Amino acid sequence: MPKVIELLQKRRNEELWQMCCGFLNLSLEQFMTIQKRLLLEQIRLLSRSALGKKLLNGPRPETVEEFRRLVPLTTYVDYCPELLEKREDTLPVEPALWVHTSGRSGEYPCKWVPITPAYAHEMSVIMCGIGMLSSSRKWGEAASFPQHPRIVYSVAPRPYVSGAMASMLGQQTPVDYLPPVGIAERLSFEGRVRLGFKQALSQGFDYFFGLSMVLVTVGDRFSQSSKRVHIRPLLSQPRALFRLTKGLARSKLARRSMLPRDLWSIKGIISSGLDSWVYRDRIKELWGRYPLDAYTSTEGGFIATQAWDSEGMTFIPTLNFLEFIPEEEHFKWKLDHSYQPKTLLLDEVKAGENYEIVITNFHGGALVRYRPGDMIKITSLGNERLGIDIPQMVFERRADDLIDFVFIRLTEKTIWRAIENTGIPYEDWTAYKEPGKPVLKLLIELKDGYRTDGADVAAAIREQIIISDSDRGTESLIRDDFAEMINFKLKVTLLPTGTFVNYMSQRQAEGADLAHLKPPHVNPPGEVLSLLLGRPEAEAVAVG
Repeated sequence: MPKVIELLQKRRNEELWQMCCGFLNLSLEQFMTIQKRLLLEQIRLLSRSALGKKLLNGPRPETVEEFRRLVPLTTYVDYCPELLEKREDTLPVEPALWVHTSGRSGEYPCKWVPITPAYAHEMSVIMCGIGMLSSSRKWGEAASFPQHPRIVYSVAPRPYVSGAMASMLGQQTPVDYLPPVGIAERLSFEGRVRLGFKQALSQGFDYFFGLSMVLVTVGDRFSQSSKRVHIRPLLSQPRALFRLTKGLARSKLARRSMLPRDLWSIKGIISSGLDSWVYRDRIKELWGRYPLDAYTSTEGGFIATQAWDSEGMTFIPTLNFLEFIPEEEHFKWKLDHSYQPKTLLLDEVKAGENYEIVITNFHGGALVRYRPGDMIKITSLGNERLGIDIPQMVFERRADDLIDFVFIRLTEKTIWRAIENTGIPYEDWTAYKEPGKPVLKLLIELKDGYRTDGADVAAAIREQIIISDSDRGTESLIRDDFAEMINFKLKVTLLPTGTFVNYMSQRQAEGADLAHLKPPHVNPPGEVLSLLLGRPEAEAVAVG
């Protein structure tokens, strides 16, 4: 298979798009044929290894149906001690590298996951395709991907998967990272972001891949600092000075503070995570284009991605075998962990339904019927406007982030949307259920000097929680048969200014993964609450 750079140099544009983004043109039948073929190849590899024999739990399955019927679902505990201790002699294929992410307190300190050479190669091709999609307006745009892209290095370094992805991309085309990888990996996160954008002032940059909140934070800082620009340090950097002068001129003509879009015209933005929808419009305002959302994980690499219309995400068939636990099956398992929930395949899912995702790595990977702990929603069975025949998804929530009061079930997304809809400016928040009571406890830090009575904050958010779904013409969040019986309350704790910044600083000092610097929005562990509530707080209660 040719490399991306070779196809770019020879201007074999259609071949390039088919290689990197051809999954968008598959019929659902073709998608499933690829899935089943790669799974049978993977089963053969698994059956020859010690870890594979342990996970297959018996004779080698000969069909996809046997595999799903006989092989149990797994979590990371099932891979200990083999993966935790990086025992390569037990694996189906010798890995090219190992990546890791945070573990679970009391069970394992971190998750180590092996990536095989074939898996890394396939991921490098997909990454180029996602870069092309992020900078295109239609299939086949020739100028959608430069031969030598410049990317601000704003991700967690190796061995985190984001840093590994940055390295994999170089398999397909030369990449200029700002700052260079060797320097970036020695700096703190804030240090490499600051240096990267400083270098981009002289060199420009083409793409951003990382957390949406980073782009918003950087953009806001540019806007706030544009009134006190110091020209003298830039006199020895004519390109940076020229770019800054043009940016200032544009902002003055628009009669507003300078924004990043006045300085750079970037080709594409790729983001991932639940917060993408929150920051989407703000990123467009600051940077001049919407981010393309991709569903990624340490355990499964790239699982799905948006196309150029920035609507639902399309599943990728060549990295993982995909199964889906219906939400009702998930709830049965929540009540009885000895229950083995039933799964569906992609050609069996229904639009509008939620599913817990299950993955089996291809290309000699180690994870078999693995539950990453994510709940997704199938938004439609295809994208008719773009001619995509594959079911479309959005990331719904962590499978374990449900706050269940029986009569009302709240997710991170529901609570977040309710807070956003109030228009109250806030820095961050976290929420959990008060044990044994119909009370949602919400810790929130306000910002921009916003002052209000805590009871008003609680009442406003509670109102939005109740009406949010009914306003969209769907079932109400509160079941009618309980509405008259249960007095649902929302208790708000107003946190002092700087609480979340101090929390993240402490976590960073402890060496936490970038993805885990912020406290979880839903069901935070006790140690997180202790850190957040280490100061006096003001509480208010909103009742029904």
